[in-house]
Parts: sequence; structure tokens; C-alpha cells
Amino acid sequence: MDGLVSNPASSFLASIDLNFRAAMAFLDLPEGLAERIIQCNSTYTVRFGVRLRGRMYSFVGWRSVHSEHCEPVKGGIRYAPDSDAEEVEALAALMTLKCALVDVPFGGSKGALKIDPREWTPQELERITRRFTQELNKRGLIGPGLNVPAPDVGTSEREMAWMVDEFRRANPTDVVNARACVTGKPLSKGGIAGRTEATGRGVQFAIQCYLRDTRTAGISGRRDLKGASVIVQGFGNVGYHSGKFLSEDDGARIVLIAERDGFVSNPEGLPVEALKQHQLRTGSILGFEGATSFAGEMSGIEEECDILIPAAMENAIHIENAERIKARLVVEAANGPVTFQADRILRSGGATILPDLYVNAGGVVVSYFEWVKNLTHIPFGLMERRRRERRNHTIATALERMTGKTFPADMRDEFLEGGAEIDLVRSGLEDVMRSAWSNIADLLASQPKLGDYRTAAYTVAIRRIAAAYEAIGI
Repeated sequence: MDGLVSNPASSFLASIDLNFRAAMAFLDLPEGLAERIIQCNSTYTVRFGVRLRGRMYSFVGWRSVHSEHCEPVKGGIRYAPDSDAEEVEALAALMTLKCALVDVPFGGSKGALKIDPREWTPQELERITRRFTQELNKRGLIGPGLNVPAPDVGTSEREMAWMVDEFRRANPTDVVNARACVTGKPLSKGGIAGRTEATGRGVQFAIQCYLRDTRTAGISGRRDLKGASVIVQGFGNVGYHSGKFLSEDDGARIVLIAERDGFVSNPEGLPVEALKQHQLRTGSILGFEGATSFAGEMSGIEEECDILIPAAMENAIHIENAERIKARLVVEAANGPVTFQADRILRSGGATILPDLYVNAGGVVVSYFEWVKNLTHIPFGLMERRRRERRNHTIATALERMTGKTFPADMRDEFLEGGAEIDLVRSGLEDVMRSAWSNIADLLASQPKLGDYRTAAYTVAIRRIAAAYEAIGI
């Protein structure tokens, strides 16, 4: 079967290919359909110049469309100096699987610009981003019904705001739905509350789903996070929000946080928000008061802990360090942080792995909510918030009359409130993550030979993609 991999040394691509093949062993698809599903439809390379600092600079970027079994296609755009076409294709393939797993109606896509954003001023980045958007627009690689980018590594809502503005300029006849050409925008540009935190919130929900499922081993038999020791690798958007929610909401101890330049640790638990503010002030997590800093050390993820959350880049756990990982539960917040070989080593050592296509799906789920909001032009909750408030007020009043007691003041306001957009987004995300977990866990329970959650998740996703292809006669 032809797969994704054109360069065998590219372990990220190879891992996705091998994981796909592992799941295919449990599926009986029509001849040729497996090849159609795994192959990347197209990858476009764009090269363009921008005059900056008194001279012309050339840039190269990519946009890969993995599968159009469902349109539009969806996937982030990253700015990174080590990006290449194969990485983009691997990420696009993972996006196809991820969307199918959580049942949002997108095909998979991904993009990248080979650039280190730290080397350019905000004004220069804006000019570069606008030119990149122009190149994507010329090729039909951005648009509400075609291809919908989002933030990724090295990009944020700022870049998305520039992209949507440039798209509107280039498409003056499509201004009604133009905001839906990207997601992850600022609220003032048509974004949705909760999108920035979405992937980290999804990580939290994924762990909660695992622990609440009595068919799982939990964490050494425990079913709650209070006091659990957690190591987070990567303190960007996903790592920060994951650590923040797990510590502040669930009582977990974030005992170590690792970054490129080293790690900080405190066995009593790190104050995540204070550490983030320190990072914003100084540009590093090192030197944080109340924690021990280890400059240049890369071994932080090898410390013993209950939960390890790799939230940085792909291939963080590989064949050379997998045997030294001592975590009981590995939760893949990044894309492809565990190679195929490392996965086998970790599981043979007794670790449980929650796979990336499930764990970090929160971003695309809330991106779907934002896309729907932009196309309907109706804020979340507008049609039902006041009705819900009146209903809840009626229930509270009836309870007070029946019991002769006053509704507790500390609960009344929350009960009567009809739900702000952020509340509805979080509720919707939790519902999707719970449903996806049920599909994965139920399949693994019914077919234990699948062996692990990753293979079960791939199997669920591939079945849905295959059904979509068959429905349209492909």
C-alpha cells in the first residue's frame, strides 16, 4: 500500500503511516480505498518576495490538502524555521483523522511558512503574512467554503486578523461570509470566546474522561486529579492552559515545566499563572522565584510523575529516551510527540498513552463553533439565553415555594444565569470530547485486540472517512 512517507528518515510522517497501517489490520475496506484515504491529495509550495529593510527577502511556504472527502478543509498555519513540506503533509493527514474522530465536518489541511517570527518586527510580520495570504488566495487555498486556516505554532489571533483582512480586500464580493475564511481570530474580528484556551481545555476534558471511565486503570487506581503530579513539556498556549486548568480546577500539582532553554521544578506544585507572567516579562521560565531552575537541561520529561503532557513539537519522545520516561499516563497535547517506536516502548513499560488526534482536538472543535458563528451571523446563545434564564427562575421559585426555604445565595446567580458564550463553548467542547472518548473506549472494549487507545482512535476515524468516500462514490 502506498503511504505518506517519501523520506523514510522523517519519523513524524513515518509514525502516522505506521499507525494508519496498524489500524488497517482491523478494518475490511474495499480494495484500493485504504490507499485513497492515506494519500495526500495535494501540496502546494508558494514562494514570494517582500521588500523589507531596504532589500528584497524571499520566503517559502506550503499548504497541504490531505483529504476533501468533506469540505471545507481545515488546519492551522505555523511559522517555524524548520518547517518543510513533509511535516505539513503529516500534520494535514493527522488533521483529517482528528476531524473525523470528533465528527466535525471538515477535511484535513495544514500550512506552514519557513520563518522564525522572532527575527521580524510585528510590522514586518504583518507585511509577510499579508503577502502569504495573497499567494494562498490566488490558488484557492483560503476561503470560507474551501480551506479554513487557524493559528498553530508561531502564529496567533494576530496573524489570523491580518489574514482575514487581506482576504476581504482581495474578495470584495464575498464580504458577507469573509470572516469565516479563518478561525482563531480576535473577538473584535469575529472570533469566539474560548478559542485561545480551547486546546488546553480539551486536554483537561480528555484526562477527565479517561479517569471517569471505570474500564480504565486510572492513575494507579485513582480516579481524580487532586494531588496528582504533572509534568508539562512546552509552555506555549497549549502547555500553559493545560497546566493552568489542571492545577486550578482539578487540584493537580504541576511539578515541572520544560521549555527549550531548560526547565523549572517544584515538588509542591508550580503556580502556573505566576510562571506565565514571569515568562512574559523575562522571555524565559528560568529564574522563576519559588522554583528550581535547570538551564540547558533537556531531561526534565524523564522525571517520575503521574502524568506527562508533551505539549511542544513532534518527536519529543523517541527511541533514544522512551525507556527513561517514568510517567504512568502520557497525554499527547502536541501533534506527534511520541514516535511509533517510542509508543511501543512506553506501553511495554506499563504507561498508558492518550493519543494526539483525540487529546488536542479541542482547537478544531471550537474552531468549528467559530466558523458556524461566522456563517450564521448569530452569536452563541442569542436565541435561547433569556428563555433559559426565565425557565431557571421559574424552577428556583417553585423549589422555594415547595420547600419553604430560600435558594442558596452562592448558587442562585449561577443557576439563574442563562449562559454566556464562553459557557456554551465550554459545554459544547466537553460534550464532543466525552462523545469521542466513548467511541474510542467502547471500540477498544469490544475489540481488545486493538491493544491501545491510539489504534482504536485511528480505527474510529478511518471508518468514518471510508463511509464518507463510499457515500460519494469514491
